[in-house]
Amino acid sequence: MTQRHAAIVGAGIAGLTSALALARKGFTVSIYEQAVELAEVGAGLQLSPNATRLLDRLGLVEKLTDKWHEPPSIDLVSGLSGRHVAQVPAGAKARKRWGAPYAVIHRADLQSVLHQAVLDHPSIELQLGVRIEGAGVEAVRRDIEARSGRLPDLVVGADGVWSRMRASAGGPAKAPFTGQIAWRMTLPRESIGSLFDPDRLSAFIAPQTHLVAYPLKSRGTVNLVAITHGAAMEANWSGNDAARHELSQAFSRWSSRLTGLFDRAEMNGRWPIHGLSGQYWGAGRLVLIGDAAHAMPPYAAQGAAMAIEDAYALASHVAGDDLDAGIAAFIAARRPRIDKVARRAAFNRFAYHARGPIRLGRDIVLALRKPDDLAGDFDWLYGDRSIE
Repeated sequence: MTQRHAAIVGAGIAGLTSALALARKGFTVSIYEQAVELAEVGAGLQLSPNATRLLDRLGLVEKLTDKWHEPPSIDLVSGLSGRHVAQVPAGAKARKRWGAPYAVIHRADLQSVLHQAVLDHPSIELQLGVRIEGAGVEAVRRDIEARSGRLPDLVVGADGVWSRMRASAGGPAKAPFTGQIAWRMTLPRESIGSLFDPDRLSAFIAPQTHLVAYPLKSRGTVNLVAITHGAAMEANWSGNDAARHELSQAFSRWSSRLTGLFDRAEMNGRWPIHGLSGQYWGAGRLVLIGDAAHAMPPYAAQGAAMAIEDAYALASHVAGDDLDAGIAAFIAARRPRIDKVARRAAFNRFAYHARGPIRLGRDIVLALRKPDDLAGDFDWLYGDRSIE
């Protein structure tokens, strides 16, 4: 069989992982990224065991362990009172239960490791400052052929929530705004005091808002992500001017000990959260992965993990002789998985932001459950080994 060529549009986590996974299966790969450099964007992210397991199969975990932190637990805490609600074991127990680590890391550190692995791979080329366009799948393939001199066998749209490739494949050009805003901040570990253990992943939950905190090992800081209701704003990942008074107003009912952190934190910006109500996997030989296919709000902390799963699964399915059958099998395999994760994210949003009697009932139910039983609720997600 003639060696196949894949063209990937987008050099984020989804695109870089996809390139490594496809090259591992014998493809030659070209990555096209419209940015002129891979700049440091965002802050922290969570990598659950279903993602770190696949990064390990790609030979990257050894380089990542120096950069990430494995929190000993995931703690749910009331944002109104500071009272501990529940705990899910992680750390060594995550490795034992799910066979892979649960880690938190700066997004730029993960991208740096992926980027270097791509640069080191002889079957992958990365072109920056290139914008791929086309009204339809064949137009996209011809645009790539005009640039490279070769018609790609496969095009992977990994260009994120505002994907042009999704529109080229007949999907919606825009992902709707969810009405939620993510505020990203960092602050020195010593600023935490006795509020909470900065080595753990703490999720502070309250009506209409929640706050997640965890350490960024390579930076010596604690990452804070606050989710609030808000108005639509410019769609970009470079952040918007963060008005602290708006953040303080959204958290006005919270414990002042917690909201006092906002005044001491370095504000990295605020981002509108956009999502898709369905799944859009492309058309023909143009396949979408990650947020381009199924952007969802971050209430299950699975954005990066689903992108990594998509990338690895696509490469596994298209490695056979029949490329079109492989694409169809990939989509058929991923649809129910993404649906289930999206339902979990929706449930988490309801549970985190519950109010009144529902909030009280939630806290009582969680308090009565043992930590290991709570961990069992994630076996289907973190322990999945179906992707080869």
